[in-house]
Amino acid sequence: MDLFPVFIVSGPSGAGKTSLWKEVAPGLPWIRTAISHTTRPPRDGESNGVDYFFIDRQEFEEMIRGEQFLEWAEVHGHLYGSSEKNLDRCDRENALLFEVDCRGAKKIRSKLKNVVSIFVMTPSFEDLINRIKNRGCISEKELSVRLETARKEVKQAIDFDYLIINNTFSKAVTELRSIFIAEGCRKEYLTSELIKRWEQEIQLFHNE
Repeated sequence: MDLFPVFIVSGPSGAGKTSLWKEVAPGLPWIRTAISHTTRPPRDGESNGVDYFFIDRQEFEEMIRGEQFLEWAEVHGHLYGSSEKNLDRCDRENALLFEVDCRGAKKIRSKLKNVVSIFVMTPSFEDLINRIKNRGCISEKELSVRLETARKEVKQAIDFDYLIINNTFSKAVTELRSIFIAEGCRKEYLTSELIKRWEQEIQLFHNE
C-alpha cells in the first residue's frame, strides 16, 4: 500500500467540522484539502480555486455527464461535487482530505480504498440547533430542512471509523489532530522504496 489514506470529515451542518479542520490544517502540511466544485456564487472573502471552483450549472452538468465526480449532490438549489482530479494531489507523501456531507462520504467510500472517515457531531441535538441559529439569519423553512437532514445524518455516524463530539473545541481539535497523525504513521503506508533503502543500508552496515 504505497499511497497515504484519503480522509473524510463529515457531519451535520453546524457541528463545527470546518472550524476544526481550519484549526488543525496549518500543523499538518502533508494533508492536502480537496477543492470542490459548486454552482453557488462566492461568498465574501471566498476565492475561486481556493475555497471552491465556482462554475455555472451548464459546466457542472457537463462534468456529471463526463463522470468526472467522485460524488455530487444538489443542496439548497446549488450543485456541489468532488472531482476525481483531486486524487492527482494524493501521492506517497501527501494524504488528501474531503470535507463532504454523509451522502458524499458514502459515495467516496464505495469508490476508493484506504479511506479514513471521521464524523463530527455536537454533544446534543439541541446544541446543534442553537449553533445553526447563531450562524445568522435563517428562515424557519431552511432551519427545518437542515434539521431533517441532520436527523438522517446522525443515524449514519455508526458507519464512520471515528466519532468526535465537538463539545470543548480545544479537546475536539486535539482529537482530530491525533487521528490524522496516528493514521499517517500506520505501517501499511511505508513505501516499498523506503523499506528497500533500509535493507540496503543494513546490508552496507554488515559489510563494514
